[in-house]
Amino acid sequence: MRWIVAAIVLLAEVGVASAVYAQSNHKQVLVLYSTRRDAQFSLVGEGELPRMLDAGLGRDLDYYAEFIDVSRFPEPAYRQAFRDFLRLKYSDVRFDLVIALQDVAVEFAYDRNSLFVDTPVVFLTNKPRMQRRTNSTGVIHERNFVPTVALLRQLQPDVREVFIVTGAARSDEEYENEIRLQLQSSRLELTFTYLSGLPTKELEDRLSRLPPHSAVYYLLVTEDGDGNRYHPLEYADRVAAAANAPTYCWVDSAIDHGVVGGSLYKQRDAIERVGQMALRVLHGESADSVPVAVLDSNENHIDWRQLRRWRLDEARVPAGTQIRFRDPTIWDRYRNYILGAFTVFFTQTVLIAGLLIQRKRRQRAEAELLANQSELRRSYERNRDLGARLLKAQETERSRIAGELHDDICQRMLVLTVELELLDRVNRNEGPAADALTIAQEISKSLHDLSHRLHPTRLRMIGLAAALDRLCLDLSRAGLTIAYNHHDVPSTLPSDVMLCLFRVVQEAVQNAIKHSKASDLSVQLRNEPDGLSVIVIDNGSGFDIDAAWDKGVGLSSMIERLEAIGGSLQIRSSPGGGTRVSATIPAAVVYGRDGSAGPTFSSEDGKTPVTSGSSYGIGT
Repeated sequence: MRWIVAAIVLLAEVGVASAVYAQSNHKQVLVLYSTRRDAQFSLVGEGELPRMLDAGLGRDLDYYAEFIDVSRFPEPAYRQAFRDFLRLKYSDVRFDLVIALQDVAVEFAYDRNSLFVDTPVVFLTNKPRMQRRTNSTGVIHERNFVPTVALLRQLQPDVREVFIVTGAARSDEEYENEIRLQLQSSRLELTFTYLSGLPTKELEDRLSRLPPHSAVYYLLVTEDGDGNRYHPLEYADRVAAAANAPTYCWVDSAIDHGVVGGSLYKQRDAIERVGQMALRVLHGESADSVPVAVLDSNENHIDWRQLRRWRLDEARVPAGTQIRFRDPTIWDRYRNYILGAFTVFFTQTVLIAGLLIQRKRRQRAEAELLANQSELRRSYERNRDLGARLLKAQETERSRIAGELHDDICQRMLVLTVELELLDRVNRNEGPAADALTIAQEISKSLHDLSHRLHPTRLRMIGLAAALDRLCLDLSRAGLTIAYNHHDVPSTLPSDVMLCLFRVVQEAVQNAIKHSKASDLSVQLRNEPDGLSVIVIDNGSGFDIDAAWDKGVGLSSMIERLEAIGGSLQIRSSPGGGTRVSATIPAAVVYGRDGSAGPTFSSEDGKTPVTSGSSYGIGT
């Protein structure tokens, strides 16, 4: 009674669902499988078909699937009961399409008198000569077992006998009959032994003791000789584990179950092709107008792990074969890291090489620069030494000329002046003698002044500060104010320092008098922590310093004198802006490295005090 109540409840639910669905615009599709629900073919179909149809119809789909498990229930009564079940379950449902997958499902779909009247059918069959009925189309995908034998012969050229494993179920026998017919017409020069319908233990014993140069071809086992039923893929695991020879198969679902491989029936390709044809019909094409497609999607696949297990030469694998489950090499696993590391290494190598080359070039350039600098320094030192020698020779020559003037010409002029004075007294200060005396006195004074300008002997006797004081006094004239001051200047200084600064001031003051038309002129002598300096400033017309280098030797002479003893000269001037000449001699040159003054020419008594703070104006 319980099953009757359950049937009534089920019919009520189906009726309500049918009424709801009848009011919708969704396409209603029924898929019939000839395999059990957990068979690999059913799993592939349920994974692909709903997704394809739903996407192709824009999600306007009501999808139903039924599984005809004839492998476990081969009795005719099961088929009749299943037919009654379908008739009862879907009596109020009008399907837009029925998809029948494989032969048993096709028989149910074609039973239109009692099930699906006027419903289009898209089928998948393995029979090449199946008779197509009206309002139907489909895909013929013939099972071809021979290419797997051809593949195993390539992998095992020494094979002599192939053991074909099949079960005891009716579907298993159908597969066996089909392979026998194909092998008989293939003319393969091999011995084929059929291990059909054996109990599992006996089969495993046989497989474990196969003769050399053998191979195993697993076809299908859903039931063994003892009547035990198995999942075909689970049985494939047992066959491959028991056999002492490589095992091959014909369907892609077995590739990860211990078999070496084979020319595999690609179930996914067949399902996808059926789905494409189903969408054409659901989109409005007549099933009769869609031609039946003949599909051959077999493809060679090899399990790389089994090649290693049976020590089969990979070089014998035919071109185009898909080798699966290959253990990735270090290159396969870390290719991106290796390439990245190589790129970084190569880049670093190039950069390091570039840096080394650059360093080598820089070192060479630095060496050349140092050599050039050394040569330039030597040339500079030679020029400087030559300049110093020339200045020394000039001063020596000036001293000699000054001496000649003072000791010879001036003495003669003195005698001449005395004679003229006596003559003038005789003539009572009248006549040409008086005029000649005046001229002689003027010439004598000029020669005396020239002698001192050529060689300032007083510089050695009275020191730099007093000598500059006397110089400013000698160069003064009407209309020119010369202000001179000095501060903290030692009375004893190196002779070359005193002579250099004296000549610089002499040249600067004379230039200001001759060229600048200055009315005010200032000379400052300072002893500072960083050295001894003298500054000459005038308010004259100024000049263009860059243009002045090409005219005369005054500026060059001052620079050469200062550079000869390590000093420096700075000139600031502009047209109409006056001139400022600043000469500095470092303390190390003035006092030596130990802080004491170098060799000097002191005053006669050696006690000339350090002058400080004096300032005066000369001329108005």
